[in-house]
Amino acid sequence: MNETESSSRARETASSVENFVGRRQEYYVREFKKIQSATRFPWSWNGMAALAGPFWGAARGLWGHFWIFLILEVLALVQIGRGWWGELGADELARLERITEKYNEFIAKHEAAKIAGDSDADTFLQRAENLDKVAKRVAEEAERASQGGLTILLIGIGLLVGLRALQGFYANMHYERQYLRWRADTSGIASGWSWTRVGMGGVLFAAIVPLTLYRFTAGRIAPELEPFLTGIPIGKNQYYAPVANWLDSAFDWLSLNGAGVFDGIVSTITIVLDGLETVFVDAPWPVVMTVIIVAAWRLAGPRVAVFTGAALAYLALFGLWETSMVTVALLGAAAFLCVLFGIPLGIWFGKDRRAYNAALPVLDFMQTMPAFVYLIPIIAFFGTGKPPGVLATLVFGMPPVIRLTALGIRGVPENTKEAAVAFGCTRWTLLKDIEIPLAMPSIMTGVNQTILMCLSMVVIASLIGAKGLGQDVLIALQYAAKGQGMLAGLGILFCAMVIDRIVQGYYRRSSVVRKPSH
Repeated sequence: MNETESSSRARETASSVENFVGRRQEYYVREFKKIQSATRFPWSWNGMAALAGPFWGAARGLWGHFWIFLILEVLALVQIGRGWWGELGADELARLERITEKYNEFIAKHEAAKIAGDSDADTFLQRAENLDKVAKRVAEEAERASQGGLTILLIGIGLLVGLRALQGFYANMHYERQYLRWRADTSGIASGWSWTRVGMGGVLFAAIVPLTLYRFTAGRIAPELEPFLTGIPIGKNQYYAPVANWLDSAFDWLSLNGAGVFDGIVSTITIVLDGLETVFVDAPWPVVMTVIIVAAWRLAGPRVAVFTGAALAYLALFGLWETSMVTVALLGAAAFLCVLFGIPLGIWFGKDRRAYNAALPVLDFMQTMPAFVYLIPIIAFFGTGKPPGVLATLVFGMPPVIRLTALGIRGVPENTKEAAVAFGCTRWTLLKDIEIPLAMPSIMTGVNQTILMCLSMVVIASLIGAKGLGQDVLIALQYAAKGQGMLAGLGILFCAMVIDRIVQGYYRRSSVVRKPSH
């Protein structure tokens, strides 16, 4: 009975492999069996894959195989092309030509000055002699480069042969894994041999390889040939300059017509900053230090209070207190606004998938756009100073708290919410007593990330007059004052760590006392 079942199972597997591969059925049945029964590396050789290279992967629907080995073979073909017909040493020869022209120019000036009895004749001659020495050295480099063609050619051939051998050994293992995926899902995995896929691979090969070989062997593609090769006119004058001019006009129009709105935003942030700076900067520093340490003790515990005292003592002893408190005001205002707007948006996005999908490109834009680019519209609409620095930090620092709040809300178990609704919870009670407490670890992680993101913008915001410790770092960078820059950077680090430790410590202590009500 066991032997009958084993033979039946083997026939079923062989039939499945035959249906999958289409062509060369007996070969693949044998090789797949060898691979599946091997306890170590299965030495399975596929001569067709070694001969056809990436096209075998395309024919069999192994597009990952196709792309990986196509790129590697292009590298090998580039070396073959460089060694066979490439203009090795072309850059050195072009440089030698320029040096020779300059040499001849100085010789001509020397002759003219010598005839005129000018005292600069010797100077021109000295420059010409120096250029002659450089020209000899460049000529030697060009000669060495031109003589390396055979070596490069052999390296390219060896690399191509090695890649084909690697494909021969690797192909069946890769194809067997695809067979296992196909067996689990016959509708979503390519099977059999397809000449259509071979044609697609040929089109991709023709689109990539010839231009690449031309670029790395014959030289850079001439600008006048690019429209012919791509079918699209290329150049800054074609699209870049007109679009840039249109954006300039749009920024100017918005800044003029929206001046009232932008001034109102700046005034609101200025009020918040003035209040924070009155507390942190204008008050005597021993008073502020005492209040912060006591607050850290009460909110986060004695360990955080000790760390806070040490960090604040560092700022005071090194004379960084005033600038660091300006930084704390900037960082605190930005982080507060990020949390104020970010958590409600995150809750909304966590409950409404459509709203989150619509906002996702905006969040990606806010997080991935280089930080310096934010300063351009900020300056155009809000000018320079501390409030624009807070706005730039706000744009950069808000996405983490939005994303992680939405993630936490979506992560609340559905059965918990259903049980709460069954016991009579309203939507507001469900949100306040169930969803937010259960999502709080994710929300607090978002707050932590937002504080760190705001910290990273402090130095960049100093470029538009935000001042604080970021300005000290910027000045140290301009004058290569390494020690001052490190001390100011540590000050920024301690400011952020103190805020983060107090916030996180308060959450941990409160979470021990307060439990979600069900």
